[in-house]
Amino acid sequence: SNGEILVTGAAGGVGSFAISLMHQLGFTVVASSGRPEEAPYLKSLGATEVIDRASLSQPGKPLAKERWAGVIDSVGSHTLANACAATKANGAVAACGLAQGMDFPATVAPFILRGITLYGINSVTQPKQQRIEAWDQLASLCKPDQLMTIAKEISLGESIQCAENLIEGKVRGRVIVDVNR
Repeated sequence: SNGEILVTGAAGGVGSFAISLMHQLGFTVVASSGRPEEAPYLKSLGATEVIDRASLSQPGKPLAKERWAGVIDSVGSHTLANACAATKANGAVAACGLAQGMDFPATVAPFILRGITLYGINSVTQPKQQRIEAWDQLASLCKPDQLMTIAKEISLGESIQCAENLIEGKVRGRVIVDVNR
């Protein structure tokens, strides 16, 4: 509640949605992206600042200058380790992706010296009632026009080209394949 929220993988589906939700909840959001041309899009979702992902994606120090009150990370690896290292005392980090890798090249320093908490996000094995409550809360926060900004619908025939674009880092937001189109 006291400071900025970092969202990594910001132009992707999870990142875009996270920016929008955190902004709606009143947080100051900083987006990390490897695509500077997406800055206007990320700011339209609610990011106040867009930083280059390169500042987080290389090996870093066990502790960095405190900046983030919280982090939503969909990248993993060095990005997650560096985000933890720069999280403020008693901050929270949600790990929900591994686009950069499954490794976690970090130390326990931010956990024992700053008391940060790392939450692994897994909706699959959560009790049904918790999932229903979470979906209800998300539904109350989602604005249909914002979802249309984040999501792009394609036909099954377009999926091969879309997959190639995804691998090349050219897709933003969430892609929905309509098999009936």
